[in-house]
Amino acid sequence: MKIKTHHINNLSIAEVTADSIVIGSAQDGLDLLGDLYYNNFDKIIVYEKNITPDFFDLKTKIAGDVLQKFSNYRIPLAIVGDFTQYQSKSMKDFIFESNKTGSVNFVKTLEEALEKFSE
Repeated sequence: MKIKTHHINNLSIAEVTADSIVIGSAQDGLDLLGDLYYNNFDKIIVYEKNITPDFFDLKTKIAGDVLQKFSNYRIPLAIVGDFTQYQSKSMKDFIFESNKTGSVNFVKTLEEALEKFSE
């Protein structure tokens, strides 16, 4: 796993990249959040490909648990990927509602994530 730092408006944003799954469970999400928070990052960007596919099956509750942790700690999260592949109404609604709150954003590109975080 590699962390690239972006600086926008005096905020440190962690861009997490890896060749494998970084968030495979709710505990992995909490561990990542804690590590990056401890290293003074204000916002976090993770790629869809680095998240277990189970995250996108809402029945597993992984997505809800992970996103709740980020919301509780008030650390904004952007997940970058192509979410058109998720056809279930519940997942589409989940993404729509998450994007409305602003604390978790599902976006298509890194540039879009950085733009959201600069608002």
